[in-house]
Order: sequence, then structure tokens, then C-alpha cells
Amino acid sequence: MRSFRFVLLLVLIAFAKSATAQQAATPSAQGTALLQQALTALSGGTSITDVTLSGTARCIAGSDDESGTAVLKALVAGASRMDLTLSGVNRSEIRSVDGNNSPIGAWSGPDGVQHAISYHNLSTDSSWFFPALTFRRLANTAGIVGTYVGQETWNGQSVLHVSFSQPASVATASNAAVMQHLTEMDFYLDPTTLFPVALSFSIHPDGNELLDIPVQIQFSNYQNTGGVQTPFHIQKFLNGSLSLDLQVQSAVLNSGLSASEFSVQTAQ
Repeated sequence: MRSFRFVLLLVLIAFAKSATAQQAATPSAQGTALLQQALTALSGGTSITDVTLSGTARCIAGSDDESGTAVLKALVAGASRMDLTLSGVNRSEIRSVDGNNSPIGAWSGPDGVQHAISYHNLSTDSSWFFPALTFRRLANTAGIVGTYVGQETWNGQSVLHVSFSQPASVATASNAAVMQHLTEMDFYLDPTTLFPVALSFSIHPDGNELLDIPVQIQFSNYQNTGGVQTPFHIQKFLNGSLSLDLQVQSAVLNSGLSASEFSVQTAQ
């Protein structure tokens, strides 16, 4: 009888340890761990205040297929801008934050007049073209929910899928679900390097935040820039079709970019 009780006790202890381990390795805990590991892999501990990427661009919109130059800039505080010169015509997209730390943004065409970007299209990270800054902000933003979805095959490549979202500050069943959806970003990490190979999120028509238009950013040709891993080939797919192809030729970190370069003053 004593032998049986002893064996039963060992079984119960083993079960308790197993349950504790499974609880510790929840998808949320795994997502948070992967975020920190990917940030370390990308930045190597280097502090990043700003980044400027310069190179060539190809932009495709319907039957229009134009080529030219691109300059993309971002600040650690959350501002970014993309300036394209295509067939001699300038186009810009700027994202920043206002005095209440709320996201604001604008786009402009050849006339230089800024037009507001809908608030619900400013909910994902502004520096979508530079993963090291995105991961740093995710790691330092209170309330971010990271979930490890699992190991998958993406474009024939094995990847680690992790999803991040921001809950609503005022939680009700409806606005919490909407906020989670609007802020959701899915990263697909190389299992060996933990560098992102793709980022997926959704944008939405100005008048309908519930209608999704899928966006996917693909990263490749990572190069070491001042200790930080930088993708030198960035492709943006809109609704499954290539819309922007960027070939980075130079990457400059911590040059002291001014916040005035990211000023948003939309036309009324």
C-alpha cells in the first residue's frame, strides 16, 4: 500500500510540473518571448533613434507602372514618411502623432497638398519598412498583446507566425474587438535568424473601417547597417498584387532627423 501511495505521489508531482510548464508556455508568453528575441536579433542591442532608407522604387497601380527613386524615414517616437519621385512626379505619405499622442497622417500628390489619412488606417505601425523600429516600439508599448500562432509554411519557407494587437483603452465588447482587428499585425519570422520575412495587416476604405483590404510587406536581402539588420529589398502587396517594389541602396541610422520633417497639415 505504501509503495502504491509513493508511486501515486510521483505521478501527481509529475502531472503538476507538466501543467505548470504548459501554462508558462502559453501562446501569449511565447509571442512575448519571440518579440524580444527578434528585437535582439535585428538590433543587436543598438539604440535606434531614426532611420533613412534611400533607393529605387517601382510603383504599380492598375495599368500604371512607374519607376523612380524613394526616400523613407522614420523616428523612434512613431513618425514616418515616404517620398517617391516617379516619372518626375513627387508623391509623399507622412505619419506622425499629435499633442495627445494620437496617430495622424496625410498623403500628397504632385500639387503638394496634404490630404488626411483616415484614423482607422493609422492603427498599425508607421515604420512598416524597417522591422527593427517596429519591434522596438511593440516591445515598449504597454498593453500590446503578442500571440505565437505557430510554425507554418509561407511561400514554401518554414516560418514562425506571431501576431500583435493593441486592445482598446476603454474596453467594451464591440470596441475591443474592432480595435484588436484594426491594430493587428502578423509577422512571419525566419526560424533560424528570427528576421521577419513578411508582415501582414489590413487597410480599409475611408468610409468603412470594417471592410478589409489585405496588405503584405515582404522583406529580403538583409544587410548589417551599423549593427542593425536592414532589409534592402522591400515589396508591398495590396490585395495580393505587387504595388510597390523598393530596392534600398543606402541606410543611415541615427542621423538626427528633425520632427519638423514629419509635419502633418491636412487641407480642410
